[in-house]
Amino acid sequence: MQVFTNAMNGLNSIVWCMALVILCLGAGLWFSIRMKFPQVRLFKDMVHLLVHGEKSESGITPFQAFAATVGSRVGMGNIAGVATAIYFGGPGAVFWMWVIAFIGSGSAFIESSLAQAYKVKDKNGEYMGGPAYYIERALHCKPYAIVFAIATILGPGILMPGLHINSIASTYEEAFGANMVVVGAVFCAVLALAVCGGIKRIGKIAEYMAPVMCVIYVALALGIIITHIGQLPGVLALIVSSAWGVNPVFGGIIGSAISWGVKRGIYSNEAGQGSGAIVSAAAECSHPAKQGLVQAFSVYIDTLIVCSSSAFIILLTGSYNTVAADGETMLANNIPSVEYGIRWAQTALSTAYGGWAGKLLAIIIIMFVFTSLMGYYYQAEANVRYLVKNNKIAVWVIRIVFLVSAFSGVLVNGEIIWTMGDTGAGMMAWLNIVAILLLSKKGFALLKDYEEQKKQGYDPQFDPEKFGIEDETGVWSKQAAEYKKQDKK
Repeated sequence: MQVFTNAMNGLNSIVWCMALVILCLGAGLWFSIRMKFPQVRLFKDMVHLLVHGEKSESGITPFQAFAATVGSRVGMGNIAGVATAIYFGGPGAVFWMWVIAFIGSGSAFIESSLAQAYKVKDKNGEYMGGPAYYIERALHCKPYAIVFAIATILGPGILMPGLHINSIASTYEEAFGANMVVVGAVFCAVLALAVCGGIKRIGKIAEYMAPVMCVIYVALALGIIITHIGQLPGVLALIVSSAWGVNPVFGGIIGSAISWGVKRGIYSNEAGQGSGAIVSAAAECSHPAKQGLVQAFSVYIDTLIVCSSSAFIILLTGSYNTVAADGETMLANNIPSVEYGIRWAQTALSTAYGGWAGKLLAIIIIMFVFTSLMGYYYQAEANVRYLVKNNKIAVWVIRIVFLVSAFSGVLVNGEIIWTMGDTGAGMMAWLNIVAILLLSKKGFALLKDYEEQKKQGYDPQFDPEKFGIEDETGVWSKQAAEYKKQDKK
């Protein structure tokens, strides 16, 4: 086990070097500037498209895709992930999570729009797409696409699921004294029923669970903010000053603040990682940019609302500590460093509301984890289908491997579970961000086409021929016909 731990730590340090942090920040900033910050300019469109999205016969609705990606994004990264970012990077890491969310929404728009533009319809009539598809069809580099597909199977399919089961099991052990192995076994059995139903079942479940879990958790956070309102200005100042190394206590770990803020931000909101694009491709809409804007909005929900809720719950109640650059623990507020993660949030909520709040969080965590793992599974299955063209045996193999990987989270060390999750997310981010940078002109053109049609008073329709995209499976035939009618007018 120690050999495996050392190997994973070594691989993770290579994958999550400062070059990837700079690439994530730089790509998101470039996309945002080049598109004139659509995450601000088109915010009204984001909300409108989410509320008034199209219905779907062949795929899932834009709202279901939004809910599925929010469900996938809103998970342990939003609670335990925020805590680990604060532990290793100080309160300033929260600021860099906000930054990567804001500029990362530009990356989310590009990847999701490309996934829509290059999606295909399989023999069952369902839409399939994502980075592997636009890498093959737009970059014309199938080996690169295969590498991404394998990385996605390794990441969400094998390396990342165990983290979530570990977190939920430890939460129930803390709240109810439940046996972690039993909790893991029961949860995986229920999860199996959901993942065997495909993207439509996943979309329908997420459509109901994602809003409920987010509203309850944010409401708990708002209660703490209101009762600690006098401390809020000081906490905000601490976050900002620590982020830039101005605060003398945290000045020595500014590099860690940036690195951990970006790392946990990417792990949580998945912007630029490519995973959101896989689910986005399954949605039905009249123009790729529509789903791109909806997915950009989901990044806001994930990080600026849910992650911020966790940060304020932990920081306002003082339920945290931070490790210094030399490895010593700073600001130890009776919270053992070995328990950084979900238990910090439990301690904070129990302190603020009483023991019932810690138990309520344990129940909420079920929804967080369930929707996350459904999203992870679909990402892995979609890439298995890409590699083997709907081979039923291969699909059942990935289902079994996924469930075993998830259950393994209660059998191994919690710290190595986080390392495995980070490594999986980092591999995907490297491969996808390079791809969307190479295809950025196509993404910019999709947004321009959408805005030009809007200015002319049309409901934007997509004609792949205009962009040199071959639509062999007839995904866009209806929309292309509508576009040509507009063109004649």
